[in-house]
Amino acid sequence: MKNIVVLDGYALNPGDLDWAPLKALGNVTIYDRTPESEVAARAQGAHILLTNKAIISADTINSLPSLEYIGVMATGYNVVDIAAATARKIPVTNVPAYSTASVAQLTFALILELCHHTGLHAESVRAGEWSSSVDFSYWKTPLTELQGRTLGIIGFGQIGQAVARIALAFGMKVIASHRHPERDRMEGVAFVDQATCFREADIVSLHCPLNQENREFVNAALLRTMKKTAFLINTSRGPLIQEADLALALQEGVIAGAGLDVLSVEPPAADNPLVKAPGTIITPHIAWATLEARGRLLRVAIGNVESFLNGVCQNNINKIQ
Repeated sequence: MKNIVVLDGYALNPGDLDWAPLKALGNVTIYDRTPESEVAARAQGAHILLTNKAIISADTINSLPSLEYIGVMATGYNVVDIAAATARKIPVTNVPAYSTASVAQLTFALILELCHHTGLHAESVRAGEWSSSVDFSYWKTPLTELQGRTLGIIGFGQIGQAVARIALAFGMKVIASHRHPERDRMEGVAFVDQATCFREADIVSLHCPLNQENREFVNAALLRTMKKTAFLINTSRGPLIQEADLALALQEGVIAGAGLDVLSVEPPAADNPLVKAPGTIITPHIAWATLEARGRLLRVAIGNVESFLNGVCQNNINKIQ
């Protein structure tokens, strides 16, 4: 039987899912977490190596003579040196589209929190402020209605499309910047260039993959083109944003707020300027983490391994069988 090593299984499965289907496929060793310095040692002797966020570098790949397959238990696969794996003729797989509904849901959770500050008002009631109020109703911040507002979506893949459908249900106007507008037309969505999207939207939501061309493209110059009342949402990749620029924009009132589920370094340093920036809601990279989405992720990741063992490699990034 093949030796299967899971480098960082805890985030995916802290105990509420079942590894049994994977264990039926080989001799399985599961680590909750693996620091980069221990990846090569823990992977020695592995034929099949599974990772979520643990880095599998070229040096690591080249130090593992038994390695036959790398499975990424996520959609993004920048944690693996694909060129090194390809040179060794090692297939690399990922799990696409497992979290579309959950990410779209959290996107609107952040938007709605910025619009209504439900957490703040619930805490106010818990603190006794409603009980001591002379009025039957009060609000501690301005409240914003979504109907008629413009949502700008950067990247119109499956998640961007799911977000657009929710926005349309709220009665919002939806504009989107997308590389393939002819392929992904949607009734009610107008495709515009990126600059127009940032300039005209009341809320801009990022749903594009990270690459060298768009790293930190949300910078001071682009933020200054947005409305002062606008919100920026990021449930995609942290490095899309120049964080110091966004923090300063929030401090200076260049935009009204930001809802972020991802940061450039995770977990963030205590001095990350966004952690305490005004008008900011930050969640700890949880958009993917509903039980339902993680269940789909685990099933597909195990299915990828099974298909490899059966000689037909599904969800193959580097097209090596």
